[in-house]
Amino acid sequence: MTLIDITAGGFRFAARLEEELAPVTCARFLAMQPYDEKLIHVRWSGEGCWIPMGDTPYDLPWENATRHPAPGQFIFYPGGYSETEILLAYGGVAFASKLGPLAGNHFLTIVEGQQQLPALGRKVLWEGAQAISFRPCA
Repeated sequence: MTLIDITAGGFRFAARLEEELAPVTCARFLAMQPYDEKLIHVRWSGEGCWIPMGDTPYDLPWENATRHPAPGQFIFYPGGYSETEILLAYGGVAFASKLGPLAGNHFLTIVEGQQQLPALGRKVLWEGAQAISFRPCA
C-alpha cells in the first residue's frame, strides 16, 4: 500500500493510492511526485476543490471512474471534453464542467485527517486558492 502525504491550506492528510483499482492512473501520479500546485474551489461540481492542469490531455484509460466521489476521494480527469484536472471531494460532489457531467478516475483516498476536509473546503471557498503539496510517505 502506497501512502501519500498531503499538505493543503495549513492542513495535513495521509492518502492511500488505489493501485489495485486504478493502476495506470496511480503510476502516472507517482511519476509526477513531488507535486506542488494550487487548490481552488470547484465551479459546477458542489463541495469540492480542484487542481486545474490545463488543456494537455493525459493518455489514461478509464479506471475506477466515478462522477460522484465521496468525501476524501481524489479523481483524475485526463482531459478531452474539459480541461485536465484533479478533484478532491470534501462533501457532496456531482463532477461536471460547463459542457455537462463528467467522470474521473478515483485514484487516491484520504485515510488520515478526513475530519479536516470541511474546514479545508470552507477555507478554499472563502479565502481563495491554497497551496497543496503531495509527497510519497517515507
